[in-house]
Amino acid sequence: MTEAADPSQYVRTREKGTRDVTYPDPPEPLAVSVYDNHAHLEIEDGVGLSLDEQLDRAAAVGVIGVVQAGGDIASSRWSAWAAASHPRVLAAVAIHPNEAPAYAAEGRLGEAIGVIDELAGQPRVRAIGETGLDFFRTDADGIPAQYESFEAHIALAKKHDIAMQIHDRDAHDAVLETLERVGAPERTVFHCFSGDEAMARLAADRGYWLSFAGNVTFKNAQNLRDALAVTPRERILVETDAPFLTPTPHRGRPNAPYLIPVTVRFLAAELDVEVDELCAQLAANTLEVYGSFD
Repeated sequence: MTEAADPSQYVRTREKGTRDVTYPDPPEPLAVSVYDNHAHLEIEDGVGLSLDEQLDRAAAVGVIGVVQAGGDIASSRWSAWAAASHPRVLAAVAIHPNEAPAYAAEGRLGEAIGVIDELAGQPRVRAIGETGLDFFRTDADGIPAQYESFEAHIALAKKHDIAMQIHDRDAHDAVLETLERVGAPERTVFHCFSGDEAMARLAADRGYWLSFAGNVTFKNAQNLRDALAVTPRERILVETDAPFLTPTPHRGRPNAPYLIPVTVRFLAAELDVEVDELCAQLAANTLEVYGSFD
């Protein structure tokens, strides 16, 4: 939770391990432009690309805007700075559910949520996110802080009348129950949707948006393809979650917004629709949730 005095200087580095950390070649450009609904461009992966390089590569293949998501105070401040400084970026700000217990242990969770509240008042901060529940990485002792943080973030999205991006890992029922009990914000997005067909139907019926990332292309992700098949077109969004979840055939290599066309073409094939038609729908959906990038 290191915080730079100048938000623009903040950077995180992803562990490289034995991965191939070269960026894939750019895909064929899309004829109809779309947006990346969720990315973490403050995280340097592989050779590393500057924010301007990321945005220029994306624009060259028809990805004309990115929603940059935060997960702690430092990355949320960077996200707000990026959006204020770059017309192709909008920001989401939040304390990630896996960070909430650490802030709580330091006695700083209320302070951290206060920073998110302040950042959410900026005009190009258009979402609270990513927030939610994660029962995979957090043990039982940390769950109460996750709930406290999630419910506080829901309240912030309503207070500022902006969207909310949900992180949900191994917590489907608990997330859905919380949204029903507390009352979901008007524009609620399941970032990197990870549920199944039944959950997709329920989420869409409640008016939530489902955002599909590169993992929908993975061989072992039939549940995501089943969910996609039953999701109304007007409820579908697309994202990279860059630098993570790089779509097949580039899985494991650094992900970036310029690779969105790979996932979009896969979605179009699964849905048996023309790529241009799907792109137009995805763009309209993104603007409905977050507003204009202009």
